[in-house]
Amino acid sequence: MKIENPRLQPQLLEAEPIYSLDSKTEYKNRLIENVTLDVLEASKVSFENVVFRHVTIMESSLEQCEFTDVRFEHCDFSNVNLQSSFMHRTEWQHCKLVGTDFSSSRWQNVCITQSIGDYSSFRFAHLKQVEYADCSLIGADFAYLKLQKIAFAACRLDQVAFTGTAMKGMDLSDSEFDALVLTMEDLAGCAIAPHQAATFAGLMGLIIK
Repeated sequence: MKIENPRLQPQLLEAEPIYSLDSKTEYKNRLIENVTLDVLEASKVSFENVVFRHVTIMESSLEQCEFTDVRFEHCDFSNVNLQSSFMHRTEWQHCKLVGTDFSSSRWQNVCITQSIGDYSSFRFAHLKQVEYADCSLIGADFAYLKLQKIAFAACRLDQVAFTGTAMKGMDLSDSEFDALVLTMEDLAGCAIAPHQAATFAGLMGLIIK
């Protein structure tokens, strides 16, 4: 699957110390690094041509934020509310997104690599050209998604919920899981490895001896 990379212009990036975020504020051509922010509450913040590096945000709500041509490196956004966010040409590398709420978001051309997204939520999100590579997504919620190309490469997916998500064309064959939360109707057309088939025997009413 071809994903457009962020169109970052490093020559325009200026280091900028940030101590808070205000609603309806635009940040362009910025390098934001080595900062910890907590108890933020802002909405409709816009980021374009921005690199976040070693940034931690805690106990915060950042709904309806927009990220275009953005890269996150070694960031921790665990338990942050990012509902209804928009991301286009965005990368997450070596990040921690445990319990992060991305529900009802719209993502296009997004790649998440070597990151931890256990118990994160993407419920009702619209994901187009999105790839997770070498990520832990244990207990994550991908229920009721609108999908246009999503890929999981060498991910840990145990107890991930796909209920109400049409998985046709999805390939889980090189990912690891003991159980998924879904129905056989959800799974139709999904590619799995032979050793994974026994995981779904109960859904088909089969008893394996």
